[in-house]
Amino acid sequence: MLRAIAAAAIAVLLAPLATASAQDWPTRAVTMVVPYAAGGPVDTLGRILAARLSDILGQQVVVENVAGAGGMTGSSRVAKAPPDGNQTLYKKPLYNAVTDFEHVALFSDSARVLITRKDLPVNTLSEFVAYAKANQGKMQYGSAGAGSGMHVCAVLLDAAMGTKITHVPYRGSAPAMQDLMGGRIDFVAEQISTALPQIQGGTVKAIATLGLERAPGLEQLATAQELGLAGLDCGSWGSLSFPKGTPDEIVQRLAKATNEAVETPALRERFKSIGVTIPASERRTPEYLTKFVVSEIARWAGPIKASGASED
Repeated sequence: MLRAIAAAAIAVLLAPLATASAQDWPTRAVTMVVPYAAGGPVDTLGRILAARLSDILGQQVVVENVAGAGGMTGSSRVAKAPPDGNQTLYKKPLYNAVTDFEHVALFSDSARVLITRKDLPVNTLSEFVAYAKANQGKMQYGSAGAGSGMHVCAVLLDAAMGTKITHVPYRGSAPAMQDLMGGRIDFVAEQISTALPQIQGGTVKAIATLGLERAPGLEQLATAQELGLAGLDCGSWGSLSFPKGTPDEIVQRLAKATNEAVETPALRERFKSIGVTIPASERRTPEYLTKFVVSEIARWAGPIKASGASED
């Protein structure tokens, strides 16, 4: 999935703090629920967007981090909120990504990159695969939590290599990255926005990007597909959604504000600097996002089930 690995894997969900008429919305501050820990890539994108939306909407957009269950805890909170996760991996998801939201707009695409501890004795993808096959019993990979985009991407990589490597879930990507830099785990499949500073600083080792195209900021790094792991396409997308039943006028108001925000030169430059691209305008509509969520669930159901991965 930078496309998404699963429909709500990195969705940023936004809900009003108080009811308002559609014509007047928002009349008070708005809460943006980010379903991952503070300091991670989703949180970073959410805060950048929230700052610009505050200016456009004329009300403060307050970011609240509600982490847990691979993004499902925060997403479930929005789904169950009065109107004003990983849908395939979990056996009993806390919400339905298709029917429990009024989807507003995509606002970001971000690639993932395979990074290892700096002293792992590999430098290329072929060397990594060979090492993983020979040492899978003692290797470990980290993630932001079971069912997170980091986890599912690593699951698919594991399946593509034909290995069975131990998963170590963390409460967010930041502690996973800390343990990778400390040499306590072997690799992660992280978003470029978080991984890029560490790659540039030499504290981790970049092996390959995990999408179908080379990524901004790491154009010199080949994709896993180019290097022989055909069809491995896992990345992330960011989106905004309301609880089901939110009036269409409010949905359209936020969609318009989001489109205005991502067209701001300063925001576009900020996204580019952390390896994030902005979807084309035709992909930034409620109608597109509603269909996109359905297609993403279908696209990843097969690979995830084939890998044998599931969470209770």
